[in-house]
Amino acid sequence: MHPNANSKNRVVIIKYNAGNIQSVLFALERIGVEAEVTDDTKIIQSADRVIFPGVGEASTAMHYLKERGLDTLIKRLKQPVLGICLGMQLMCRYSEENATDCLGIFDEKVKKFRVQSSELKVPQIGWNSISSLKTTLFSGVMDNSFCYFVHSYYASIGEHTIATTNYDQPYSSGLHRDNFYGVQFHPEKSAEVGEQILKNFLAL
Repeated sequence: MHPNANSKNRVVIIKYNAGNIQSVLFALERIGVEAEVTDDTKIIQSADRVIFPGVGEASTAMHYLKERGLDTLIKRLKQPVLGICLGMQLMCRYSEENATDCLGIFDEKVKKFRVQSSELKVPQIGWNSISSLKTTLFSGVMDNSFCYFVHSYYASIGEHTIATTNYDQPYSSGLHRDNFYGVQFHPEKSAEVGEQILKNFLAL
């Protein structure tokens, strides 16, 4: 029997060659949700919620998605989809990381941090605040709450921005379009704030 067969939330995590899936699974377990990790297109399509996590490199990840037809599948999904970190970047139009054409769900471009301050390191690793929060993804989350980030590339601010973070300059730490959501930070490593965001996503 499917782990979530009796609940209204059958949650699937898209399996591809990008790390960090285990910590997302554990975070969901902490809030009482058992998710299935799969690259099976039929199972992904029939899920109630889809999480698209990722830590890794954009062009390799896109190549893997294309090989398995997951690139076209993800764009066609009608249920709520949450991209995390690299997952969110791959949902953008283009990434400067190895000049990669991405899924184009969000029209934003992903650029490499070129920090001017000697105090700031690339990648950005650690806690930073999220502000200008929009949509119910952030219900019950205070403006300027702190979340955990690890990344060298960022999405520009544009029409789909629903959260902003500043690291040398402001950038999109949250994106939303239709049923697609993305966060640059790691909700699964962001303590109570991240837990609330995951709960909000599951309740969308």
